[in-house]
Amino acid sequence: MDSNWFKLVMKITGVEYGKRLRLKGMPVIFNRRGARLKLGSNVTIKSSFLSNLVGLYNRTIIITRAPGAVIEIGDNVGISGATIYARKGIYIGANTAVGGNCKILDNDFHPINAEERIRLLQNVRGGETGDLIPAKEIYIGQNCFLGCNSIILKGTVLGNNCVVGAGAVVCGRFEDDCVIAGNPARIIRKL
Repeated sequence: MDSNWFKLVMKITGVEYGKRLRLKGMPVIFNRRGARLKLGSNVTIKSSFLSNLVGLYNRTIIITRAPGAVIEIGDNVGISGATIYARKGIYIGANTAVGGNCKILDNDFHPINAEERIRLLQNVRGGETGDLIPAKEIYIGQNCFLGCNSIILKGTVLGNNCVVGAGAVVCGRFEDDCVIAGNPARIIRKL
């Protein structure tokens, strides 16, 4: 794929990016009108099957889904076949590696309450129904590593230098310098 053509499309849709953005394969990067999506310098986004031998299930998807949503990805970040989906805000610090097939989701995609879920499905209110969908910002510190197939849920705060084990389901606040693993994830070691 000609990444220069894709970078032009990103510029037109309001995606900001720094120097030396490397795209391997064809990611899906979409910035909703009224939202902000910013990629730092020296960011690598892998989306092709052979670009990460852990085995990527899908292309990297980075989407701001609601007006006012923010995704900010710091310098020197690597992303492999991950989904980063924001209705509110996702902030990823510099020098972080987002492992193969990782999901970073700041919302539940649907209400917990059955009546609200039915209203959303029927779109009774008409127009935007995002206020029915629970969302909380996610903050991932600098120098973190998110293992393959991990899931980072709404409201999560990871300190600097954290390591998330493969397949972990992470929700909550975690201090600097810890290894987090399991479902639900918990601290298993201090670094």
